[in-house]
Amino acid sequence: MDYFIQQLVNGLTLGSIYGLIAIGYTMVYGIIGMINFAHGDIFMVGAFVALIVFLILVSLFYAIPVAIALLIMMIVAMLLTSFYNWTIEKLAYRPLRGSFRLAPLITAIGMSIALSNFVQVTQGPRNKPIPPMVSRVYDVGGISISLKQIIIVIVTVSLLAIFWYLVNKTALGRAQRACEQDRKMAALLGIDVDRTISITFIMGASLAAVAGTLFLMYYGVVVFSDGFVPGVKAFTAAVLGGIGSIPGAVLGGLMIGFIESMWSAYFSIDYKDVAAFSILAIVLIFLPSGILGRPEVEKV
Repeated sequence: MDYFIQQLVNGLTLGSIYGLIAIGYTMVYGIIGMINFAHGDIFMVGAFVALIVFLILVSLFYAIPVAIALLIMMIVAMLLTSFYNWTIEKLAYRPLRGSFRLAPLITAIGMSIALSNFVQVTQGPRNKPIPPMVSRVYDVGGISISLKQIIIVIVTVSLLAIFWYLVNKTALGRAQRACEQDRKMAALLGIDVDRTISITFIMGASLAAVAGTLFLMYYGVVVFSDGFVPGVKAFTAAVLGGIGSIPGAVLGGLMIGFIESMWSAYFSIDYKDVAAFSILAIVLIFLPSGILGRPEVEKV
């Protein structure tokens, strides 16, 4: 029983990271109906920015507290990745917004490859490790819970609460929901659609940057190809939970994390990805719009 609970804790940690990335996918899709396949690489860029900031901090301030270093890493990563995503949206996606739906998808794949190769050229193809930032582990009734896992869950819950408030209780959130329902009508009502979409890309990139920082803290290593697999799994989580639904993205991320953790513990770790995608296929057979997704209504 202790082993089972231990895997639940591990799955909760991993699922929290997937959930943060998945929100970016689902927010962009909810407003403009586009899958931003470069979002996984934005997550990877956020991890590399956090790595560079960490190296600068420890070289300048050797005895800097870990909490302050981690906060600075997150803030700088959020700022720079938000700028990257804003630039991508403005230069690569916005001109294609009115074109046929395949064009933005191809462009997103191209931007993903460009970001991945940019990081490979500038940072090198090898793994980039860092010393352990947080190493404390608590023993709770035979269950090992590390401080890193506690930080990841607390940060994830806090950010989800903040973003839920922004989307549901603020003027920006009302503008986003209006653009999600009908962009043309929202524009007629005085909403700046382009600005709202750009802010949505910035919000998604900020969450991906936080996820990248937490990923770096948790695993202690990052490589230029780390954007692909977590990005695909986060996209899978968004679809599983219901693409376009923020709670669904979080639920899907947790489910993917639990599936991977349990499958690795009780079966073969080599097939944990197969198990996650198989569950996705089974769910979509019976719930085509995802667990919390709403069926798309065709406007006439």
